[in-house]
Amino acid sequence: MELLETINLQKTVQNGDTQENILKGIQLSFQKGKITALIGASGSGKSTFLTILAGLQSVSSGEVLLEGNSLVAMSAEQLRKLRAKEFGYVFQYAHLVPFLTVEEQLHLMLDIAASPLSKQERKQEVHDVLGMIDMLHRQHAYPSILSGGEKQRVAIARAVIHKPKLLFADEPTASLDSKRSMDIMELILKLTKKNDITTLMVTHDEDMLRYADRVIKMNDGKITEDRTV
Repeated sequence: MELLETINLQKTVQNGDTQENILKGIQLSFQKGKITALIGASGSGKSTFLTILAGLQSVSSGEVLLEGNSLVAMSAEQLRKLRAKEFGYVFQYAHLVPFLTVEEQLHLMLDIAASPLSKQERKQEVHDVLGMIDMLHRQHAYPSILSGGEKQRVAIARAVIHKPKLLFADEPTASLDSKRSMDIMELILKLTKKNDITTLMVTHDEDMLRYADRVIKMNDGKITEDRTV
């Protein structure tokens, strides 16, 4: 069984007096532990596709299956619990909570995910993850004094500390320079491979494709290319 699968996925939105077809019958499946890059021009439907898979947007018709279970059929509360426990999110900007320190950002995610770890185990896990991202020296720092690259490293750690099944990354390096972008992708690769996390990433940066196991190109709401790399 595939980890994640879409069946004839359609998304239509009202645009004035007309309906616009954003996604046109997408049929794809994703294997556990792989990094997939979604590419395509602006307006191709890739970000809409990502947010639907991430449970952040509804479908017009079709199915999204996680280990055979329909996200479409879930109630709002069921979907909320699923997102908290099984999904991680990284966006173009870090969106850290301004009044929480670096270590508190990670503890918050463990709380949201209802982690079964004890208080001591959580403390150790946060310490270990901060060590992996080279941020132990910043554990008591607030976001206001962090660099852009440091903020994004914390955002990635926050997204994976609860060991989700899926990581959704929407342009995670778009706000960073070339060197920091490579550092962030190396970090995503290290953390997701360590925990066997399936990663779906939207990107416009061709240099980021070297980190992917698979590249899917979209155009006008359809899949135009699907290749392993």
